[in-house]
Amino acid sequence: MLELRNKQFLIDCGEGTQIRMRQMGLKNNHLGHIFISHLHGDHCFGLMGLISTFGMLSHTSDIHIHAHSDLEKLLQPQLNYFCEKLPFQVIFHPINPSAHEIIYEDRTIQVSSIPLKHRVPCCGFLFKEKAGDRHIKRDMIDFYNVPVWQIGKIKQGADFTTEEGEIIPNDILTLPPTPPIRFAYCSDTAYSEKIIPIIEGVDLLFHEATFMEGELPRAKATMHSTARQAGEIAKKANVKKLIIGHYSARYSLKSDLLNEAKQVFEHTVLGEDMTSYEF
Repeated sequence: MLELRNKQFLIDCGEGTQIRMRQMGLKNNHLGHIFISHLHGDHCFGLMGLISTFGMLSHTSDIHIHAHSDLEKLLQPQLNYFCEKLPFQVIFHPINPSAHEIIYEDRTIQVSSIPLKHRVPCCGFLFKEKAGDRHIKRDMIDFYNVPVWQIGKIKQGADFTTEEGEIIPNDILTLPPTPPIRFAYCSDTAYSEKIIPIIEGVDLLFHEATFMEGELPRAKATMHSTARQAGEIAKKANVKKLIIGHYSARYSLKSDLLNEAKQVFEHTVLGEDMTSYEF
């Protein structure tokens, strides 16, 4: 669950998602969009239960599902059978997993697909804040007696002309806007340097780390990544922070996966169940 700009975005929905949301006290008031990376059960089996429960809890805002077009064919018959009278609409938005393109956009946020390498059509997601307005220098606004009605335009980059006809450049009156936040989600995928230009410099990257380097042949066969490879992607893309996850059940000590990734990229943390990360 990504919370950004007072909005919630659910990324994949494995079995038990609604239980975890309830255990963590996560409300769904601001949840309107669900993004499904690919149609393997551990990434979508929780959708039907979640939508059904939302209906019983009188959730009223529409739910938009962004996924491979096959998901609608699979889920719509179940919705017709079990959820005939929902108080909201479930709206499907087909995406092309093999293309890097904008799949959602509103006034403050843009979401793009990231083509990944897996056994079935699969993509990650890049969430990007849109640049905000410039910040007003209050002392300079007062010094030049800028009328209130012009402040909005100045925040958007306009210069100011005084009553005497003097042009005051915008950078004298304002400071640059806060840099937009960017989050990239990449699971499931084999090692692929093709994603590096897309995720270059993101504030936070979630990248799968199913295996350790000792299982590299198995990682290649199943089209997954090792912890070391996740670290290499983060390093080459100059990301600020890496969260690894999607671990094979064979590893009882997740710290071994963390240590392997940190050997390549120091700013790595373990993705752990029921944990919140701020960035």
